Order: sequence, then C-alpha cells, then structure tokens
Amino acid sequence: MNNIENQATQETQTPSGFRKNALGHLVPESQIKPLELIRDDLVHNIVQQAQALRETMQGFKQQAQQQLTDFVDLSASEYGVKYGGSKGNVVLTSFDGRYQVRRAIGEHRVFDERIQTAKALIDECIHSWSGGADDRLMAMVDHAFRVDQQGRINVNQVLSLRQLNIDDAKWLTAMEAIADAIQVTGTCEYLRLYERKNNGKYQQLPLDISSL
Repeated sequence: MNNIENQATQETQTPSGFRKNALGHLVPESQIKPLELIRDDLVHNIVQQAQALRETMQGFKQQAQQQLTDFVDLSASEYGVKYGGSKGNVVLTSFDGRYQVRRAIGEHRVFDERIQTAKALIDECIHSWSGGADDRLMAMVDHAFRVDQQGRINVNQVLSLRQLNIDDAKWLTAMEAIADAIQVTGTCEYLRLYERKNNGKYQQLPLDISSL
C-alpha cells in the first residue's frame, strides 16, 4: 500500500464532520475555526501531491538505473564480455557533450571490535611520545573517534588519521588495525544527472525539491 492509499485509509477512519487533532482526538469541524480548516486542507493537499511526486521519482530512478545497466551490458557485449548487474561507477555522456548520467556505487562501511584496539594503540602512542603529543593531533584523534547519535564512529573521520605521516611502529600498527576493522555491510547505488554550463563545467541537476 502506497502513501496515498495509507492517507486515504486514515481519512476513511475519521467520521464525516470530524477531524483528528495532534493528540488523536476527534474534534467536530463545527468547533474548529475556519482558518484552521483551510490550513489543514492546504497542508494535506501539498503533502499528498509531494507523496505522489516522490513515487513518480522512485519509478523514474528504478527505470533509469535499469536502462543504464542494460546499456552497459550492451556495450560490454561488443567485446564478448557478459557484464551483468550493477558493478562499479559509470559515466555516460551525450553525443553533444551537454549532459552526463553518472552511476556511483557507494559502500556502507562500519568498524568491528578491532577499532577499539586501534584507539588503544593510538592512546599509547600519544602518552608515550616524549614531551607529549601535539595538541592539534590530540584534538584530531578525539574528533575522529567521536560517535554519532546512533553510537557509531564515522569511518571517513578515522581514515583521515591514516594520511598523517608519523613514523612510529605502534602508530603504524594502529593504522593497520583501523584498515582491518572496516567491514562492508552493503552497497547503495546513486544516480546523478549533470548539465554542462557555459564555463565548460558540469553542474548537477538538482532533484531535491529544496534546491530547485
């Protein structure tokens, strides 16, 4: 059942001449100010249109992804290769160079328990270095290992520590532990459309309603 059908079902459960307030109580429309009735109708109307648009966009995305996958398979077949499936990033450019369709495959990555070992090794490095570690480095480490509201550590923030050029055996071991602790839990396919502007640069076509 889609969002519009869910909304329709909820509305049929509300008796005629009544409306539910934010607490779920039935309130006779005769007791609701006319302006509040108009506001309620306006909000519901806009949201229902947005839900219909969202479903249309979902259908477009699925269709476009399938068309792109089919074309990649067709292109590969010219060289006797059976590609199959959505694998890897792809950029398709129109013949006139004006438009691009880009498919990007992103990985969902998390750390396993070995990230705690890496953090302990880093802490040992900081405390063992003569004169103490640079305050900026300590702040960077603390920032990298912060957890979000879901209690997860940001993978990219921690990986930024691997870019530091520190020649210390324990530090390097910690960097190896960080790499080993990364686990890929899934992938996500992104579809982005671009248009080339007068300056020659490609600008993404916004499909987010707030950026239109």
